[in-house]
Amino acid sequence: SLEDLCRALVGEIGMSDVLDALGDALFNAELGPAWRRLCPDTQKALGSWMSHFTHRQGQYQGWIDVSEPVCMWISGLHVPESYMTALVQKASRARSWALDKSTLYTKVTRHVLPDEVVEALTYGSYMVGLYLEGAAWDHGSCMLKRQEPKILVVDLPVIEVIPIETSKLRLAG
Repeated sequence: SLEDLCRALVGEIGMSDVLDALGDALFNAELGPAWRRLCPDTQKALGSWMSHFTHRQGQYQGWIDVSEPVCMWISGLHVPESYMTALVQKASRARSWALDKSTLYTKVTRHVLPDEVVEALTYGSYMVGLYLEGAAWDHGSCMLKRQEPKILVVDLPVIEVIPIETSKLRLAG
């Protein structure tokens, strides 16, 4: 569509309504309607959408070429719930747990950046890409705190997502 738009702008082909809408969207730094139909629903401007798309494509390509990422960028997955379900299924099969009696346990780590995680978990995954809104994270004491003035959204540190049998899950505090 970009090649067709370039050709239409120089007069090699006729300008259609679809190409005209694409040109207007690009001029306004928005995602074109023809492209919007082919991607997950988003309200992002074109620049931030391209940045997100490139990061997402890089994660998928690394997963294909090398292996599963040591630290999964959860915001880059189209359906994160299916990945987390797969984590539970993998651990349940390996440990002979009943699937319907298994769940996920999450724990916020002291790692701020995904590059700080050096080794993948045997069962479960490290995840990054979650945010806090209306609160902040105290890295020293690893707990929620009041948000700073005029800072509405903050990144959450790397999180461990660990499959566990429901009967062995003990929550306290």
